[in-house]
Amino acid sequence: MQDPVRALSRVLILSLALALCGCSPRFSLMGQAGQDPLKQYDLEGKGRGKVLALWVTGFIGAGSRQGLLGSRPGALQEAAAVLRKAREDREIKALVLFVDSPGGTVAGSDLLLGEIEAFKAATGAKVVAQALTVCASGGYYAALGADEIQALPSSLVGSVGTVFITPKLAGLMGKIGVEAEVAKSGDLKDMGSPFRPSTEEERRLAAELTEQLNRGFLALLDARRSLAPAARAEVARAGVYSGSRALELGLVDRLGHPADAVARARTLAGLPPDARLVAYRRQKVHDDTLYNTATADYGADAPRSLVPDLSSMGLPLEAGCYYLWPQALPGGGR
Repeated sequence: MQDPVRALSRVLILSLALALCGCSPRFSLMGQAGQDPLKQYDLEGKGRGKVLALWVTGFIGAGSRQGLLGSRPGALQEAAAVLRKAREDREIKALVLFVDSPGGTVAGSDLLLGEIEAFKAATGAKVVAQALTVCASGGYYAALGADEIQALPSSLVGSVGTVFITPKLAGLMGKIGVEAEVAKSGDLKDMGSPFRPSTEEERRLAAELTEQLNRGFLALLDARRSLAPAARAEVARAGVYSGSRALELGLVDRLGHPADAVARARTLAGLPPDARLVAYRRQKVHDDTLYNTATADYGADAPRSLVPDLSSMGLPLEAGCYYLWPQALPGGGR
């Protein structure tokens, strides 16, 4: 009889290999909550004008969030859908971006920033970013699209930096007798392969790529925030700071709670204190508040995946460069 531990290990490696290769077989049950159209719902206020609440939570990538228990749109997908829908409403004069994210891929973070800036350009709306539990790396990168950034005293803010991550399975594969054969057209074609150790040249190239992309992150920081030289040097080390320390360094403009961010957005947009606070949902939520981060209940009716969302378990899906604080990933799927 086959050793059950060995068999389970092989299944895990197959799942990891499928994920790393971008393969995620799915099947659907009866309908999908994510296919419901976005509709606008009031959270509070009855006055003139509207403030839009938008949440960016978890890992920021260009694809869907998939797992053994279901699938739902990723942070970029949902934010882009909401922002493009909101452009049609001329009463929306401000946006509050609630960020609770350790970041994600470089491309995903950059695309999210682009969606925020496109919304501002199309509407002239003012934007306030509110850091929640974590506003790090790509999450903070997206927040730099706001006119002002606010944090809780207890928020974790920063990780302004870039990391090249290469998941490795070679050691585990060798222990259980699994191999991978690769035919390639050039010696660098499978750079970042999980099936073998990296060469010295590959590590050098990865470091150069990381540095190049990080210069872009720091250039954006310099363009959006006026940090003192000593603070700039400290932040460039990619540390993570409390909201209070982030204020001292100049990473955020003030400390406050979500209600304060909404009030500030109303003020910046010239709206009355009772201007409507609205959100887009795919399903109506009874007793809705700004602490509800999802547009829909992605539950039993969501499409299923045979490959777990490794990013939510602390494992990036693909080798590559990330604007990411990896240590916050296990809580990134909140």
